[in-house]
Amino acid sequence: MVITSQLYGVDVLGIASDDICFSAAKLFFAYGLGNAMTFPLWAGATAVLLPDRATAQSTFAIIERFKPTVYFGLPTLYAAQIRSLESSAPDFSSIRLCVSAGEALPLSIFQRWHELTGKVILEGIGSTEVLHIYITNRMTDFKPGTNGRVVPGYSAKIVNDKGRPVRRGKSGQLHVQGESIAKRYWNNPRRTREIIREGWLTTGDIFFQDADGYYVYQGRTDDMLKVSGSWCSPFEIEAVLNEHPSVLEAAVVGRADADGLIKPEAWIVPNQKRVDPAKIEREIVLYCKTKLAPHEYPRWFQFVPALPKTGTGKVQRFKLRAS
Repeated sequence: MVITSQLYGVDVLGIASDDICFSAAKLFFAYGLGNAMTFPLWAGATAVLLPDRATAQSTFAIIERFKPTVYFGLPTLYAAQIRSLESSAPDFSSIRLCVSAGEALPLSIFQRWHELTGKVILEGIGSTEVLHIYITNRMTDFKPGTNGRVVPGYSAKIVNDKGRPVRRGKSGQLHVQGESIAKRYWNNPRRTREIIREGWLTTGDIFFQDADGYYVYQGRTDDMLKVSGSWCSPFEIEAVLNEHPSVLEAAVVGRADADGLIKPEAWIVPNQKRVDPAKIEREIVLYCKTKLAPHEYPRWFQFVPALPKTGTGKVQRFKLRAS
């Protein structure tokens, strides 16, 4: 807890005794635990805790009442807040930092949030095994659409299926090393041997490093799709779908066609309550053809009022696959 509080909370975010931290993410998972407890305790700052489920309106009320300086959100919540900002105008003047983690942040959400609030969202990635964020953007060094750079004090490498580092620009599995990484899984020696080796954690996340050295998220190893002989990232397809003005949220999974071949299937939460699914589908298909390779086009579209999610805001893709 001390390591993450200092390396990320203080050294990256600059949390100090005059800060007021508000985390929409709860204390029961690693992201919220740091945001709302260990960081403010370590820095002598103040924490605001919301006992109820975080919604756009409840978080706006907290922000206006307690004037937090650091706001920790989740991509799903930022999307809902953006929707609410079209009809409301809460006072965000106290906030100096907005942070996002827990799920990949679509570029469209970053851009829309900045347009509506004037605030930058600092996206990062972490895991429970590391306790908090180990790669992040920061106010002095950020690139929209990426997860930023490695937090000083940690090391990262991107490797291929044989465990060998790949060249810059090439996708592979992310491994990280640092003093806050767990020593083992509780009562699970087999998983410990598979995931934690010689101090390196196998994250299960697919990344590449761009020409400027920023880490770009591609999805989870178990979510990647092989379509027409080529690997494709559901996250990249989702990012394009999320750019469409009729889409509030999107999730992509693999589905077998009549021949048993895997193709992308898109689950869409429309941006409006009353929509013509057939019309939106036609518009989205045309849009995808300008942005994606042919094997990446979603072959089926499902329009739903909400996506199934965990308590931490992550899309439960296994439920979509089973539907």
